[in-house]
Amino acid sequence: MRVRKSARLLVVSPARRILLFRFAHASGALNGSSYWATPGGAVEEGETFASAALRELLEETGIRAPSLGEPVGFRRFEMRMSDGEVVEALEHYFYVRAATEEVCNSLWTTEERAVIAEHRWWTLDDLPLSEETIWPERLTEMVARALAA
Repeated sequence: MRVRKSARLLVVSPARRILLFRFAHASGALNGSSYWATPGGAVEEGETFASAALRELLEETGIRAPSLGEPVGFRRFEMRMSDGEVVEALEHYFYVRAATEEVCNSLWTTEERAVIAEHRWWTLDDLPLSEETIWPERLTEMVARALAA
């Protein structure tokens, strides 16, 4: 099984709300599925997790950061890709303090435009109350640890 490395971002606003995207798949192996997840994506050839996180931050949110600290969380699991391939996903999560709650999607890929249905800034209190699927499972704990550090 192929290992798919990805860098994920815990983007937190001055109001201590976290940015999540709602992914809604209308075709392929994930057709009909919908869930909320953090910004981020695959580590490309020659990138570190941190450099991929900086690139994904800019591409998916429009936020520029000079650097990121060490990952604040990790996740490893089996995941089905939109083309049907099952991979072993290895995710590193990085904390980012955003200056505003503005999101720019001008650098989104065609695929991102097809599957990202909306974005929302969530409070930590709202996350456990939601009946929607939110990834990762322990997002609230991960963000609370990052904010306390």
